[in-house]
Amino acid sequence: MIPTMSVDADVSEIADALSLEGVVVVTGLLDETRRDAVRSELAPHMAKSQVLDQDDPGDFFPSKTRRLSALVTHSDSIGELILDPHTQELCDRILLPNGEYGHQLHITVALEVGPGARQQILHRDHESFSFFPDPKPNIVLAAMWAITDFRADNGATLVVPGSHTWQKERKPEESEIYPAEMPAGSVMFWLGGTLHGAGANVSNEWRYGIALGYSVGWVRQEENIYLDVPPERAAELSPALRKAIGYTTYRALGFSVRQNVGLA
Repeated sequence: MIPTMSVDADVSEIADALSLEGVVVVTGLLDETRRDAVRSELAPHMAKSQVLDQDDPGDFFPSKTRRLSALVTHSDSIGELILDPHTQELCDRILLPNGEYGHQLHITVALEVGPGARQQILHRDHESFSFFPDPKPNIVLAAMWAITDFRADNGATLVVPGSHTWQKERKPEESEIYPAEMPAGSVMFWLGGTLHGAGANVSNEWRYGIALGYSVGWVRQEENIYLDVPPERAAELSPALRKAIGYTTYRALGFSVRQNVGLA
């Protein structure tokens, strides 16, 4: 099962559950006002996202979905989610043992799963780092913010608890796959080694989530944030957010002459 805890739970208990199961749901992190703000700011950009009607079962991304990246450029409110204290403390606990000089934002995606969308292929977020054998060390930590309710029938993310400890060849049984059902305002955290994927949407509603990934500071980010968030936009951000998106150095990695955007 997927452990579920309240926002009032001790962060150490949340981190312990996350380390044990590879996934945890925390309820009550994002109130309706802030959900509406994020959704409103992203709405004109989401409206331009192409929604494919024809589906190829072999494609990684199912049809009948909307996706938008570069969220830091498109929304001011998204910074609150990125710097959420619960998330940052979990990143410290999970990622700092393998990246003692800091962690960074890895990817930002807004995801709407529409009626009729099929189940996504189950996958792990750290597969790009093939240098490490499975099970890999904790290189990536991800968070899915529920902007709407996540239910089994509307495409709630499917997760395989415990799969972060498996060898790569190990395939999940159907009984080992669980939908991450959670009310709007909740967040599901999972490790880079945990198998997961969007569920099939057999309802008449669109399911909306914001996926934010984090990684140790010495790997290349999945999203090319330096193109998606150019220096002119980065200069408008708080120092904490600039640091989070990678506008800093990790030891000798990432130096630049652009000191005006807060490079350390």
